[in-house]
Amino acid sequence: MKAIYLEDINKPFELIETPRPEAGPGEVVVQVKAAALNHRDVWIQQGRYFIKEYPAILGSDGAGIVTEVGEGVTEDWLGQQVLIDPTTDWGDRHNVQAADFKVLGMPEAGTFAEFVKVKAANLHPKPEHLTFEEAAALPLAGVTGYRAMFTKCGLQPGERVLITGAGGGVALLAVQFAVATGAEAWVTSGSEEKIAKAIALGAAGGISYKQENWGKELKKAATGFDVVLDAAGGEGFAQLLKLAKPGGRIAVYGGTTGLIQLVNPADIFWKQLSIFGSTMGTASDFANMVQLVRDKQLKPVIDKIFPLEETEQAMRYMEAGKQFGKIIVKVGE
Repeated sequence: MKAIYLEDINKPFELIETPRPEAGPGEVVVQVKAAALNHRDVWIQQGRYFIKEYPAILGSDGAGIVTEVGEGVTEDWLGQQVLIDPTTDWGDRHNVQAADFKVLGMPEAGTFAEFVKVKAANLHPKPEHLTFEEAAALPLAGVTGYRAMFTKCGLQPGERVLITGAGGGVALLAVQFAVATGAEAWVTSGSEEKIAKAIALGAAGGISYKQENWGKELKKAATGFDVVLDAAGGEGFAQLLKLAKPGGRIAVYGGTTGLIQLVNPADIFWKQLSIFGSTMGTASDFANMVQLVRDKQLKPVIDKIFPLEETEQAMRYMEAGKQFGKIIVKVGE
């Protein structure tokens, strides 16, 4: 089969021929139709991920058709169009993942290949209203946004939520989830064009974090937020504390702009804020996310689709940070 191969840290992704995987007990083989990129893949290429097992076939997000089932797996799965939950071994504690928690694409071979082997328990029927490309855009971004927004922060209909970094896959799905469940979504971005596109998706408004005094200006416009979802950290985090309403909830699921600085503890304790760390999600978070997408007929935003052999170019495109939505690798017809 064809697959995208990463030989070592800082090496380019290459197209290779490699043996097709075989399903073991409790496993299936999925013919991948589409996969999606995540920043995790770039970090692995740069050697910034906590697991470093090279060479590797990356790719966490994928959708396709089941072509083989292993011992103990019902043959009803054969020929089914499926979406893959890329996480395993969360553990027994719903509030935090276990030490051996894993994500598809390292250490196990991932979805940047014509076929991938996964546990049958990680399969979900593909929502019928989605193409393979749209379905592949869901897994990591969708479960991350769903857990942060609903499981951790408990967003309710009628509440106001601020989602930072509009343009990224998690942020845009979070906007769609919030609007679909009756919340009022606002966004930040460094691009006025991306803010306008987020408003077209249903966001009530937004502001550029490049604007002087953006926090004060946003508070004038929106008066405050019940929930804040942040993937940036950095100096701007102090503004999020001021924007949160008394009793507000903040979920941090990334740190793209670095260390959190210049935080006044009084902004946290006097307003009785709750700050949650969140990363990816449990099997039930994933199932609930897929059900929400199915019930509300939501479609992830796709920025660009690359053929499998251009995965290296797709990575560089994502690294440039100009996308609005998910970047997809089309694997099969």
